[in-house]
Amino acid sequence: MIELTNNIFRRLVGGIDWILVSAVFLISLAGLVTMSSLGTENNFFNRQIILLAFSFGIFFAFSLIDFKFLRRTEVIVWIFGLSLVLLTSLFFIGTISKGAQSWLNLGFFNVQPAEIVKLVLILVLAKYFSRRHVEIRNIRHIIVSGVYAFLVFILVLVQPDFGSAMIIFLVWFGMIMVSGLSKKHLFAVILMGILAFAFMWTAVLQPYQKARIMTFLDPLQDIQGTGYNAYQSMIAVGSGEWVGKGIGYGTQSRLSFLPEYQTDFIFAAFAEEWGFAGVMILFFLFAVVIWRIISNAMCGATNFETLYGIGLAVLLMSHFVIHVGMNIGLLPVTGLTIPFMSYGGSHLVVTFAGLGILMSMRRYARAAHRDVLRNEFFGI
Repeated sequence: MIELTNNIFRRLVGGIDWILVSAVFLISLAGLVTMSSLGTENNFFNRQIILLAFSFGIFFAFSLIDFKFLRRTEVIVWIFGLSLVLLTSLFFIGTISKGAQSWLNLGFFNVQPAEIVKLVLILVLAKYFSRRHVEIRNIRHIIVSGVYAFLVFILVLVQPDFGSAMIIFLVWFGMIMVSGLSKKHLFAVILMGILAFAFMWTAVLQPYQKARIMTFLDPLQDIQGTGYNAYQSMIAVGSGEWVGKGIGYGTQSRLSFLPEYQTDFIFAAFAEEWGFAGVMILFFLFAVVIWRIISNAMCGATNFETLYGIGLAVLLMSHFVIHVGMNIGLLPVTGLTIPFMSYGGSHLVVTFAGLGILMSMRRYARAAHRDVLRNEFFGI
């Protein structure tokens, strides 16, 4: 019995990147400490502990599953099709929150399909580019992959969820960049992006989204209105100075000047209490996470695993950079969370699931057979 228990334990921990797990744990702990310091009147701290425990469970459970079946085209097609159905269902049964119809109410909890679809898009693009990596300079493959991303992008944008839509674009753009995009095609993609933004500005973006972008250009133009959140966030970050005000002494968050301190502006709440020194430690921990994800991706058995890991790194970097940027007034407020720190179930669970899939690929990595490589690069 003891030997069986030891074998199960070794199997559970044997294929795990503990440097990655340690960095993720410390970032999550930083989020919990920030939430706990905001007083006992909120329940975010207790709920976040439960969500983190569940998410870590998902992480270890997924790490034990052999996800080689994700290399099969029919599996990816079915997953992508179901994700589109899930997004479309929001327009019929979705729950409206903060002006966006982005949630599905499942009774005991709500699910945000956009978070799931981000991970699905990474799998789709990893599969597509892994078999056409040597042909990526052909503009046809950029267009086809762009169609996959655009279908998801437009369904998320019209909810409207501008922040998640931008993440979807960045995931696609980042993955075509690492897949070998030529300079002339890069220019064409940038031009298409400008034209797409011009179209969205005139026909898609809601007035409050336009106001956020205008506030980004001039945060002080409407401090009492659309610029209030960004202005209070900048005050919170700046008031932390070098070593912060101390845990529980962040006046901007504790006195409710800083809105959504547990989600959209948790970085500002953290920076106010921990200061520049704490922010540098946080940046270091996120750098470790990205480093370990890319390192594990480079050890993938096939091109699919490598591209998946890089896509996951792009996803987390995009969330991190945009969240920090909007908290310090460099980017418009989009409502995006920061990975592992912000309160919330959908993003947290999906992110840990994504890392679990990566650990599975690490655990089951083997020298790829010649026929597998041939299928990855030249299969249909």
